[in-house]
Amino acid sequence: MVAIGSDHGGYKLKEEIKKYLEEKEIEYEDCGTFSEESVDYPEIAKAVATEIQNKQCDKGILICRSGIGMSIVANKFKGIRCAKCDNEEEAKFSRMHNDSNVLALGADYIETNEAIRVVRMWLATQFEGGRHAERIKIITEIENENMK
Repeated sequence: MVAIGSDHGGYKLKEEIKKYLEEKEIEYEDCGTFSEESVDYPEIAKAVATEIQNKQCDKGILICRSGIGMSIVANKFKGIRCAKCDNEEEAKFSRMHNDSNVLALGADYIETNEAIRVVRMWLATQFEGGRHAERIKIITEIENENMK
């Protein structure tokens, strides 16, 4: 299950990604927003991150104009590894090497077709483990020390 959310600037792209998820029969939970009316993006990022923390969803996708604000907020949550990806290669390595569980996209900087390709790659790529698992362990230790 994928939690998906956007602010008003990412709403149109979110709706296109939802169509792709439906075509591929990938279950998702839409955490908002539900129109192009202005909203505060931190609330949407919080909703998606919480879905993952509560194990209601395995992964999340966040979309705002740049993708940066959403990724900053998502990474404030324990257990969230959000990666802003602009292309398929970044998406692949964010999963293979960093076990990212949230993908952030910048609607103003990526065409819809490319965003779909990024989502497809990100969802299809598995964490490689091995030496990367040790790095995730270190990240988790740092997180535990600093996120009380």
